[in-house]
This record gives sequence, C-alpha cells and structure tokens, in this order.
Amino acid sequence: MGELEGKTIGIFAEDLYEELELWYPYYRLKEAGAKIVLIGTGLKEIYTGKHGGLPVKVDTDANKVSSEDFDGIVVPGGYAPDRLRRYPAVLKLVREVYEQGKPVAAICHGAWVLISANIMKGHKATSFFAIRDDIENAGATYFDQEVVRDRNIITSRTPDDLPAFCREIIKALSS
Repeated sequence: MGELEGKTIGIFAEDLYEELELWYPYYRLKEAGAKIVLIGTGLKEIYTGKHGGLPVKVDTDANKVSSEDFDGIVVPGGYAPDRLRRYPAVLKLVREVYEQGKPVAAICHGAWVLISANIMKGHKATSFFAIRDDIENAGATYFDQEVVRDRNIITSRTPDDLPAFCREIIKALSS
C-alpha cells in the first residue's frame, strides 16, 4: 500500500503543457497510491504538449468538479498556465482547494494560475525565473530553490526540480 492510498489528486492540462511537468507527477503520485484525475478547461478532451508529443486525454473539466473531490491539486508548467488562468472554474477550484488547507502545487509557469487565483500574497514561492516579477508583484517572496513549501503552497522551478517537487507533494499529502 502506497503512502497516498485513498488520496485523490487533480492535475490540470491545457494545450502547450510541459510534458515532463505533467507526466512525472502523474506517474510518481500514482506510484505512491493516489488516484489521479486529469482536469481540463472544458474546451476539448485531448490536449497537446509544448514539445508536440504525449497528448493527454483529460478525465473531466474544471466546471464538473469541486474542491471536495480532491486532496490536492498540481499545476504543471509550460505555456498551459497562461491558458488555464483564463478560466474562472480553474481559478475557483484552485482557490477553494487552497482555502481548505489542501496542498496546491505548481511548477515552472504554473504559479501564474496561483497568482490569478489570488492565493500568493504573503507566501514564499519559486517558479521559472522569467515570472519572478509576477510572483513578487502578487505579494509573495521569491526564492531561487528547487522547491519551496509555505503552508499548503508548493512551488518548483523547472523539470530538473521534479524529484524534489514530487517528494514535497507526497510529504504534504501524507501529513
């Protein structure tokens, strides 16, 4: 039995997602025993990755789920977060999961979704360096580290940080 047995994790998908930042957490959290639900924006069922490979078929969309359905949420990076943050249902889901004290994890540009959900103020965070100003303008303190966990927000920078990112998500969900 894995350390996440009985937990349900939502992972967002949209076109131009960073393949490694979706699939690595998908399989690592699944390996730990979690049920994974892939969540889209409702535009379509299959989204393509940033590098043109590994299309992902979502299980549902943000309009059809509730924060009560999840023990945590993961927002992969790539260019998908710029699209995800345009959908009120995505932002509502992220905000409600956060408000319930459940882990909200974002890697790379995924922090854009957390910023648009208005949950970053007063937190410590990291991201891909190009959105450091966005993190700071949202009221968070930026750290250039492989993973930053501040209460129930977990952030990482790039695919190289995925092992630390997933370890911290598992730790947060196990406590």
